[in-house]
Amino acid sequence: MDDTGASAPRTVLLLGGRSEIGIELARRLAPGATVILAARKADQLADQVAAVLAAGATGVHAKEFDADDLDSHGPLVDSLIADHGPIEIAVLAFGILGDQARAETDAAHAVAVVHTDYVAHVSLLTCLAAAMRQAGRGSLVVFSSIAGARVRRANYVYGSAKAGLDGFASGLADALHGTGVRVLIVRPGFVIGRMTQGMTPAPLPSTPEKVAAATARALAKGRRTVWIPWALGPASVVMRLLPQFIWRRMPR
Repeated sequence: MDDTGASAPRTVLLLGGRSEIGIELARRLAPGATVILAARKADQLADQVAAVLAAGATGVHAKEFDADDLDSHGPLVDSLIADHGPIEIAVLAFGILGDQARAETDAAHAVAVVHTDYVAHVSLLTCLAAAMRQAGRGSLVVFSSIAGARVRRANYVYGSAKAGLDGFASGLADALHGTGVRVLIVRPGFVIGRMTQGMTPAPLPSTPEKVAAATARALAKGRRTVWIPWALGPASVVMRLLPQFIWRRMPR
């Protein structure tokens, strides 16, 4: 049993093996499970492997993974299933914030942000959903963001990618209804961590530990969406009602 009271899955895949939120979630799902940490330079994941093992995993495997290499996604999923059996839970915890100012004049950088934060997710979710549908079971954990609820001028490149991902995941959840495969869409606000180091926290900030704990609870309850903290749900409704002349002045 994990710390949410749910039975531990047999195989957990974390795509983004260095993600602070991802590792915290993997630790909560680890007891009795085989955990696969997928990331670039997988041979340098010793600390992450040790942390998940210490949390009670029966085995932890580091796997080389490049989110931007779309052609590798299908073979990666196939090889993991061949080696470890059906994937019970797949957590997509990779992504980049990018540099908004640079993206406004550098088209290649803007595309790179959207490619990693949206296109790569679409590719992997499609591959994973197909494999889980064939197995008749599985859970996909997708990290959206409050930034995608209503895209702000201050971070519209990143926000638009998250908006697209949220929409794709919502549609995928409907497409998988009744197949035994579930999708959990996680919508955190500002997360204080390595990715946002040096930035001024937005209202209602959270931490990787809090996001992971709330995600694990929502997963155990079979929920489709979770806002972290919960107050962001009502706040997102208010955000959509603000006049555009006010909204365009909103900070990141």
